[in-house]
Amino acid sequence: MTSTSFYQEPEAAVPFRPGALVIATLTNPREKFWGAILHLSAEGLSLRGVDVSSFDNLASQIKNGESFTSGVLFFPMHRVERMELDLPEGNILSLAQRFAEKTGQDPAPMLVSEFLGSSRPEHPGGDKSR
Repeated sequence: MTSTSFYQEPEAAVPFRPGALVIATLTNPREKFWGAILHLSAEGLSLRGVDVSSFDNLASQIKNGESFTSGVLFFPMHRVERMELDLPEGNILSLAQRFAEKTGQDPAPMLVSEFLGSSRPEHPGGDKSR
């Protein structure tokens, strides 16, 4: 049994890891993108996803049986103003939940399978086996 004392460093949670679903707000020009992190470093953010303004169109395409298309994008860190995990807030569904509700499919495997292997990303605050 291991004890946790005041002097021991707790294992750090890494919420912004490859596979995490996020909303990235960019500057110059101001844009918002929803998608899965492929890689995050001091140089920038690699993301597979879509502009938030195209989110409903993507969900409609998938619902109608069209093939999944989303960009693989790199944003230099000087453009990344803010990044937040795609989580629900109160009664407001996350974009991932809205996607699943509209299409009947989990967006995480669609976004990361080609780039992060067959492993499924852990969902923050949820069941890790989902």
